[in-house]
Amino acid sequence: MAQKIEIGAYEAKTHLPRLLREVAAGQSFTITLRGKPVAELTPATLRPRRTHEEAVKAMIEFTQRSDRPSLTAEQIKELIEDGRR
Repeated sequence: MAQKIEIGAYEAKTHLPRLLREVAAGQSFTITLRGKPVAELTPATLRPRRTHEEAVKAMIEFTQRSDRPSLTAEQIKELIEDGRR
């Protein structure tokens, strides 16, 4: 595993395309602001995608759970509206 390198926020902003190429190759960076660590730039971990069949099975299992939260139509409408903001 590659060593994590500290880099200042200004340098990270200025050289972001290069840093992203290095991250894609496995390098990690700690981004600092005035010498203090504020963020980590690390390779993304990709989760395997579910097949359609697995997704449908998971949805059916969820609807059959007894401990799932129940929402009223009004609560669902509010959540939809919140998602549009």
